[in-house]
Amino acid sequence: MDFEELGALFGEGATVSESAGGGRFARPTVDVPPQRWRDALLIARSQLACDFFDWLSAVDELPGGFTVVAHVYSTSLLHGLLLRTELPRVAPAVDSVVEVYPGAAWHERETHEMFDIDFVGNDQLTPLLLPPEFEGHPLRKEFVLASRVAKPWPGAKEPGESEHTVNKRAPMRPPGVPDPSEWPGGRV
Repeated sequence: MDFEELGALFGEGATVSESAGGGRFARPTVDVPPQRWRDALLIARSQLACDFFDWLSAVDELPGGFTVVAHVYSTSLLHGLLLRTELPRVAPAVDSVVEVYPGAAWHERETHEMFDIDFVGNDQLTPLLLPPEFEGHPLRKEFVLASRVAKPWPGAKEPGESEHTVNKRAPMRPPGVPDPSEWPGGRV
């Protein structure tokens, strides 16, 4: 099925492209409006034979919002498909796909916990990985790591960025290898 046929199958507002990288592992990527998210996954399962739900997560597209991404696969036809939808930064929400793919439950819980994206219709969005007293959503780009506030990062990216570094990078020799000027007979 070519991209035009895929676009027509997923309906109005859908765009189809090839996943980045191309080559052997390239996948068709279908972008759909948020209101068509659940329908898109249902189409993938029922009309494209994508019977295996692989994963679902999100990408923080600061400052614009979030992209929710799911990968599904057909075990009979041996093809995969990436589905994406863009959500606003304020009150991001999209329909749950747990009724379409029960395996999405864990992924929706994790994405809710890490990004604060609501999956409408999933009443099991309880904490999965973080302790109950944890505040915030650690995969949002504006989330500040408390450890970096309490104790600054000790490393430096470039020479001279820290009071503990030398301004020039010195060549290093493996332990036990003498300086070439100390070799008998001079340089080899």
